[in-house]
Amino acid sequence: MNAKLQALQDAIVGGNIPQLVMNAVSYAIDGRASDIHIEPLQNTIQIRYRIDGALQRIVEYPPNIHPAVVSRIKIMANLKIDEQRIPQDGRAQVTTQDGRELDLRVSSLPTVNGEKIVMRLQDRSKEIPSFDKLGISGNALKYFEQALSLPNGILLTTGPTGSGKTTTLYAALQTLNKPNVNILTIEDPVEIQMDGLNQSQVHPDIDYTFAFGLRTSLRQDPDIIMVGEIRDRETVDVAIEASLTGHLVLSTIHTNSAVETLTRILNMGVPAFLMTATINAIMAQRLVRRLCDKCKKPMQVDPQTLELVNTAMSHLHPDEPHDAEKLKAMQFYGPGGGDCPQCNGVGYLGRVGLFEVLKMNNQIREMILKNANVMEIQDIAMKTGMVTLEQAGILKALEGITSLEEVYSVARPESA
Repeated sequence: MNAKLQALQDAIVGGNIPQLVMNAVSYAIDGRASDIHIEPLQNTIQIRYRIDGALQRIVEYPPNIHPAVVSRIKIMANLKIDEQRIPQDGRAQVTTQDGRELDLRVSSLPTVNGEKIVMRLQDRSKEIPSFDKLGISGNALKYFEQALSLPNGILLTTGPTGSGKTTTLYAALQTLNKPNVNILTIEDPVEIQMDGLNQSQVHPDIDYTFAFGLRTSLRQDPDIIMVGEIRDRETVDVAIEASLTGHLVLSTIHTNSAVETLTRILNMGVPAFLMTATINAIMAQRLVRRLCDKCKKPMQVDPQTLELVNTAMSHLHPDEPHDAEKLKAMQFYGPGGGDCPQCNGVGYLGRVGLFEVLKMNNQIREMILKNANVMEIQDIAMKTGMVTLEQAGILKALEGITSLEEVYSVARPESA
């Protein structure tokens, strides 16, 4: 058994609350967990970790020590100990025994069995991955790099919460971070601190919002601005204004696909001519689990899924680099699991991104100005080089990096 898991269980048996909390955090970092869930059930309290996007049960402890555990975490995060009726949010900074610095975002929620705590872990010593490590390749990489090299305009990343949008933006800022440019970020919160960047955190409770921060940052003589998220018309208006006055603006937005982002911005009330003049590229992304190299095995694919794959790949743009032999053979892989020591029998280890990048070109501009629908724009985008999330996923599945099951858990089939 892992020594840190043993230490966590010893702390539970001994009722050592500070040790229990620290060991839970320390073991979570070792296990590459992104979140710790401490959940009161009817007769026990369970601790689960979210590892590679999936929750795994780790240990449980008796309900009688739960109030002490909650109080300990609340003290760390400067929350009110005596307030148990309403949810609370806070932050804590922790240094583990092995010297790793962590930011914890702590959230408490009253449930019928007691307070539930979720801690989001942010390892401050974590490296920012390269585009290659993130999984950006082929046309997506080409279009993304082209959009980043332009002197002004807007570059958006889109996807659900936890799909790695901020990490992608940090990776982009890392490539843009040169001594001769002034880069400003307006974030909520600042997740990774980078040398050479001027990073500012919004405080909506005192009216320091994304829109206000963005407007103020224009007076700071920036070349490149990164805004954590575009949530409303005001923020999108200032982003457009910034790009029209010669700035490169990077941001995130919540939509399902690259093309749907155009509709979302139009629905916010932005005139089509302004959108076509300012947006350089939109990148939609998802995270899928990587197959464990040690135990993955070839899989038979059922006829319905094979049909979806064939439909998607029949529309793959000829420019997209791919292995024609592998595409012909259609050999896919799945998780082995079992008692594999490398992935603890899960069959997956780590995650990789799927990316679709819509590069703004004259044909797409024309479609937007003609008020074309999503399907028509999607069609033109694919004909002019865009590779969809589904296609990007299938190419990664053919390489044995992930499984088709993972791909279709996050990407919508084209024929659906």
